[in-house]
Amino acid sequence: MPKHTASVNVHVVDSAFSIPQLNAKRKVWIYLPPSYASSTKKYPVLYMHDGQNLFDEFTGGYGEWGVDELLDSLIAKGGKEYIVVGIDHGGTERLKEYNPYDSQYGKGKGKAYVDFLVHNLKPYIDQHYRTKTDYKNTSIAGSSMGGLISMYAIATYPKVFGNAGIFSPAFWVGKAIETDLKNGIKDLADHQIYFVAGNLEGKMIMNDMQSAYHILDPKGQNKNIKVLEKADGKHNEAFWRREFPAFYQFISN
Repeated sequence: MPKHTASVNVHVVDSAFSIPQLNAKRKVWIYLPPSYASSTKKYPVLYMHDGQNLFDEFTGGYGEWGVDELLDSLIAKGGKEYIVVGIDHGGTERLKEYNPYDSQYGKGKGKAYVDFLVHNLKPYIDQHYRTKTDYKNTSIAGSSMGGLISMYAIATYPKVFGNAGIFSPAFWVGKAIETDLKNGIKDLADHQIYFVAGNLEGKMIMNDMQSAYHILDPKGQNKNIKVLEKADGKHNEAFWRREFPAFYQFISN
């Protein structure tokens, strides 16, 4: 039986936060840095999908990323402090809510979901917490379908999100992402984008990731865009948990 593992720095913003664009409610989590309660400073914010799997083993059906423990540890060693906001996925609706395009799984709801992040959730977080609100201090990250929707979010709202973590992206479900990247490439010139996937996830994920990377950085010379292929990487939380600190260090520079 899994146990609760969320650290004392993890709180629940709302167990049923309204998403009017989807006519739904979702649990929203927040990680506040160790110094938050005793300071008046503002912090950069990282928005992440699949909130069930980020902080608490009890709610993570396939294990958890351990974002709270990882940040607690990295911050204790002098790392940059972040607020992390996690939004629960919609269970069986996930394949549609994290896809901005129609697919074999149904009509895509991803555009509405990102609209919610930009126009509802971010303004709420900025109003109720001490955040740095500019795009350079606002990041978005996720894995698999969460990688697809994170890529879409930064491509379509480059003045909202300045950095993105694209873990094991399921671009094969939404190949039209390549068109959106080509159309928005000039707006991403100073954005930090971090791609990572594992060879054990299959050639399709690796090829699609490389294709997106080459659209963004055709000459392979942009230090703000990084792509990593890990020989032993599998499509699971344990892999993403292992790779998260490197992404964190990348966007912290």
